[in-house]
Amino acid sequence: MEEGRNKKTKGYAWAIVAGFTAALAAISAKLFELQLVKYGLVIFFNVLMWGCYVNSLKALSSLQATVTNFATNFLTSGLAGYFLFEEALSYKWFTGAVLIVVGVLLLSKSSIETKSHAN
Repeated sequence: MEEGRNKKTKGYAWAIVAGFTAALAAISAKLFELQLVKYGLVIFFNVLMWGCYVNSLKALSSLQATVTNFATNFLTSGLAGYFLFEEALSYKWFTGAVLIVVGVLLLSKSSIETKSHAN
């Protein structure tokens, strides 16, 4: 039982890192002027994101991994836009962010069974 919980925790950690690296890809695309640096970082962060996402799928259902990845990407990108690029965030963004976080928390507590992998 403890091993399953530990595996699920690691799965969420991988999904969060995947969402964060996806946001870093978008941030680097907007932050850097030099095209070679811009595209190099976008490719690097996307490859890293996919590796982390695949690892999250080993421990979570595809729904849990995808929603956690999306939520992290959404929140990180929005906050980076606000702090780094001085973009406005409306109350609708904050409302959506709260609803997304609540949805992720509900999904994390759900009883969705993960696939057993044959070794």
